Amino acid sequence: MNKNMAEKKAPTSNGMISLVLNIVGMLAAIAVIVAFSIALEADARDGLPVSVIYVLVIILGSIHLCITGPILFVGIKILKPNEALVLTLFGKYYGTLKDEGMYFVNPFCAANNPASAYFRPAVTALDTSGVPKMTLSKKISLKSMTLNNDKQKINDLLGTPVIIGIVVIWRVVDTAKAVFNVENYADYLSIQCDSALRNIIRLYPYDASNDDDNEKTLRSSSQEIALRLKNEIQQKVENAGLEIQEARITHLAYAPEIAAAMLQRQQASAIIDARQMIVDGAVGMVEMALAKLSNNNIIDLDEERKAQMISNLLVVLCSSKEVSPVVNSGTLY
Repeated sequence: MNKNMAEKKAPTSNGMISLVLNIVGMLAAIAVIVAFSIALEADARDGLPVSVIYVLVIILGSIHLCITGPILFVGIKILKPNEALVLTLFGKYYGTLKDEGMYFVNPFCAANNPASAYFRPAVTALDTSGVPKMTLSKKISLKSMTLNNDKQKINDLLGTPVIIGIVVIWRVVDTAKAVFNVENYADYLSIQCDSALRNIIRLYPYDASNDDDNEKTLRSSSQEIALRLKNEIQQKVENAGLEIQEARITHLAYAPEIAAAMLQRQQASAIIDARQMIVDGAVGMVEMALAKLSNNNIIDLDEERKAQMISNLLVVLCSSKEVSPVVNSGTLY
């Protein structure tokens, strides 16, 4: 294909007028055939020679009725909103129909849609065995469509295997590029999405490390990753005449072979954080208790008794189980 070829509008005429004129022409052909056949029969009864003009008119009427008229019906094209037809004439790009309505084009034009098998075919009729016949539509949809590829196993920045899935919202914006630049624009988009996903995922770790909470990760930076993924895919499918409207991560998880280990790691990290919070709170409460006792002159404790009191309070406050107190009925010393 010529790299400079751009989408152009196909030459058309009013489809409704063409349809009415063709029907009128076929009816007129029937009337002419009948009238001149009656005239020939009358001449034969009267013994007159066969009129060549009558025969020629009957032949021309028959040709229009049986050949020309049906061929002209093929040139009638009907489009719904957000549909397009890419037409070729004897192998050359003829033009594109994109606006809804009824059109008449050259009946020898052929519609092209290399991705017609990718989409679900429509049921048109039943064959003799009662099985639905399927026809592949040659019309190209200009609506926004969803691509949801299978989940992939990809290694992140740290080499950790993760299972990830994305959904891509896309549509056709240049029908000439979509049909002639690539073999199948739907399959091409699917492959480029997988390639772009691998390129982006390997730039980020699954989760942040303990020493860098501001690190951008797959789990916490979904908006930024989605934007980078959209731009990456758009660059790859630009030559196919496609527009990427949105790309989002729909599934993100560790690969099964490391999921259990990573779960234990997350649980351990959560337990450590919880214990650290408990210890910080307990130390603060002990400091407050000692300060209250000292400021209110309730009791004077030496260093040994303070250490024992601190130990007892920390055991009570930091214990993961309920503590049973021991009452001292003797003296303090």
